[in-house]
Amino acid sequence: MVETAGGGPGDGAAEVLDRPLPDGVRRRVVQIVSDGFGGLTLGELPAQLRQYARFAPNRRAKFAGNAMAAALETDPLFRQRIGEKLREAQPELSGALDSGSPPPAADPLDVAAAAYVLRPAGWVKLVTAAGEEALRADAERADEESRAELERLREQLDRSREQTRTETERLRTELETARKEAEALHRKLRAALSDVKRGEAALRKAQAEMEAVRSEGQAQVSAAESETRRLKARLAETEAALEAGRKAAREGRSVEDMRVRLLLDTVLDAAQGLRRELALPPVSVRPAETVDAVEPGRMSPKDIAARALSEHDPAILDQLLALPQAHLVVDGYNVTKTGYPQMPLEKQRLRLLGQLSQLAAQTGAEVTCVFDGAELAAPVLLAPPRGVRVLFSKPGVTADELIRQLVRAEPPGRPVIVASTDREVADGVARVGARPVASAVLLKRLS
Repeated sequence: MVETAGGGPGDGAAEVLDRPLPDGVRRRVVQIVSDGFGGLTLGELPAQLRQYARFAPNRRAKFAGNAMAAALETDPLFRQRIGEKLREAQPELSGALDSGSPPPAADPLDVAAAAYVLRPAGWVKLVTAAGEEALRADAERADEESRAELERLREQLDRSREQTRTETERLRTELETARKEAEALHRKLRAALSDVKRGEAALRKAQAEMEAVRSEGQAQVSAAESETRRLKARLAETEAALEAGRKAAREGRSVEDMRVRLLLDTVLDAAQGLRRELALPPVSVRPAETVDAVEPGRMSPKDIAARALSEHDPAILDQLLALPQAHLVVDGYNVTKTGYPQMPLEKQRLRLLGQLSQLAAQTGAEVTCVFDGAELAAPVLLAPPRGVRVLFSKPGVTADELIRQLVRAEPPGRPVIVASTDREVADGVARVGARPVASAVLLKRLS
């Protein structure tokens, strides 16, 4: 830092500091500026320091130290104002510096910092002397610390040597004791080795006799185990064949019984429905009634043709579901993506299943809804609604193939209705006796 500000004759304003301020002096200077800072108005502060006007002295010295030191060096008016605050705070030190005789007992760093702010004659020498004094003090303090550390290390070395001597004596004593114990153990070991050799000889003789007995026993056990395995294998083969025969007979009989019983129920329900539909009187048919003629009020074939329903009329689905033992199989995603494709798959399933549950309750028909399992990221946790069977296709099997399997599982003659717009599905189920219905027809009926 170099001071270039002017001053009156006889003062130290013309003196120049040709080296940086020592660190200790600079810290004291910053503290003096920070203490006098609070006594100045905002207009008396340099522009670059006004932002620190509201800071506490310690916080100001911490964050604005460089800015305050720079302002003190470059702004003579600011330095003069800080000097006035210093004279008010430390009048004795300030007067001594003005008279050229600083107090001998004062801290050199405080004297140098005050001289740097007040700039009396000879202030450069005071600052330089304070820096050299601080360096000498640091050197003496470091030398004193080194001597103390050396003394501590010497004492530690002496203690270590004493401990080493004590430990060496203890180890020598323990070694002598261990040597005597080892000699005694050697004697015992030689006696034990002699006993071991005699025991090993007797053991080898016993092992030879035992090995002969074991070999004979193992041969007998091996022969018995071989025969046992052969008998167990024959028994297992016989039991497996018997169980397979029983299972085949049981499964074949149960499936055929179920199909025959379902077909019989279908025929009986169809006969009862036909009887109710025809409303046959309990009397026998008269011969005159067999003559073909047109009676008054009777419907003609043309009238009957006019009453035929369109393939797209939802009423046709009601007629099909009114058949005895009717089974409605629904291609789930085909129906939902036809009716409300913009909804998420989960909401599509819930909406369709709720409507199918109402339809099953109204018609009494068996209802099965099939979804494609390939579109699922994980298994669906779903509680099927009342009256609706919900199935998902297995991995590698499409929903179309699962629908064809359901249709083929039904006995011939049972009315099976398949709701799907997929032409391949419709043609496939029609070939095996089911009645295809468009998804739009089911949607109209549900809504």
